Amino acid sequence: MTNNSSRTTNAIETEVLQTWHDNASAWTNAVRTYQIASRRLVTNQAIIDAVLNHQPRKVLDLGCGEGWLAGQLAAKGLLVTGIDAIAELTDAAQQRYGEKAEFITLPYDQVPTALARQKFDLIVCNFSLLGNESVAKLLQSLPPLLNEAGVMLIQTLHPDTAVKADEQSDGWRRETWQGIGKGFRGSAPWYYRTRTSWQTLFDNCHWQLRYCLEPKHPQTLQAASIIFCLESKPRQAI
Repeated sequence: MTNNSSRTTNAIETEVLQTWHDNASAWTNAVRTYQIASRRLVTNQAIIDAVLNHQPRKVLDLGCGEGWLAGQLAAKGLLVTGIDAIAELTDAAQQRYGEKAEFITLPYDQVPTALARQKFDLIVCNFSLLGNESVAKLLQSLPPLLNEAGVMLIQTLHPDTAVKADEQSDGWRRETWQGIGKGFRGSAPWYYRTRTSWQTLFDNCHWQLRYCLEPKHPQTLQAASIIFCLESKPRQAI
């Protein structure tokens, strides 16, 4: 993974979507054939357990991809709505899990308006917050979609293990798809944040960190991911 500082944020944010459009089929195959070891060994079960621990009835899977998590949660009896900006992924989700869960193709910036009349007990973002400014805008817009006691769970790459120690500063990186299957094209940009930067982002977007989990890889014993549990901060009247 390498830094990319030569292009504007908007251009890279656009490239994020294009890259996932181009690789939707390869990603779907990689997930459904369990080719990603960290998911198979650690992070899949970690996010399922984290969601079920809150005993939600209605869940929003934001950035649902090919529908794996939504399908798993729906099989547990939860009412799940999956949202993703990539139609190829939501189509794949609908084909496999459409009888159990609802799937909608939407850019993140349209989610608050499209779902304005709905309330969820839990919002989950499972490795789906890849951008910079787009993520900040999204997080600022989500509190109205939660019930009063609702929470948001974010599972993402662990800041301490996702990059080398001497590269741990905020900025764009590139995923080269190594070791997760065949058929991928190009490289995928994603925005790296330190743990401190995640906390600052939450504070700025009116979220309170309730707790975090750090699921460990059973073989390396290193943190395979980090799961943040957030609740909306009450906004002060002006």
